[in-house]
Amino acid sequence: MVSAACAGLVGFGETRAQPAASAPSEERRIVVLGDSLAAGLGVEPGQAFPALLQGKINNVGGRDRVVNAGVSGDTSADGLARIDWLLKQRTDVLILELGGNDGLRGLPASATKTNLQAIINQVKRKAPQAQIVLAGMQMPPNMGQDYMDSFKRIFPELAEENHAALVPFLLEGVGGRPELNQPDHIHPTAEGHKIVAENVWKVLGPMLARGPEGRIFH
Repeated sequence: MVSAACAGLVGFGETRAQPAASAPSEERRIVVLGDSLAAGLGVEPGQAFPALLQGKINNVGGRDRVVNAGVSGDTSADGLARIDWLLKQRTDVLILELGGNDGLRGLPASATKTNLQAIINQVKRKAPQAQIVLAGMQMPPNMGQDYMDSFKRIFPELAEENHAALVPFLLEGVGGRPELNQPDHIHPTAEGHKIVAENVWKVLGPMLARGPEGRIFH
């Protein structure tokens, strides 16, 4: 829900898949635009869920690259401020993992939804071929029931309105489980990230296998 470090310039956080003999020659670029959940605050870079997604791609013979564009503390407004820079490079899939910091700061859910929609609009304009995956987030009970409900609705509504794929709750099976979270009760441990990666893979895996032109993995 909150966020961690980004790396250098072009292609930061990027992990290249190892070639597979029967894999397609053209690789796609999967950008994870997120906060500390993507950046892997408190765990090793290779333990964060974007790196684990790369491992899953490698394991099925894929050549696609996962670019970890997670920045600690980023809100939806921060993501909007840097999406144009990210889109200077080809983006074939955007995993949009933002909003958690907005919620923890009690920012209006309507503003979060507006910012996320603006990010999606920029992707549609500058990378019309890109597929979008929204990572749904939820707020803890101490934020109040009304806020919890309005925040939770943001992600399925955006997915439906934009014909985007949806991970219903990124932290499903992790949130609220002390043994899978660091002492701050917010950021997953390495074991927690494995579950987060699996939550995303349930949506991303079939999308990549299907692809816009049919089956891509052998």
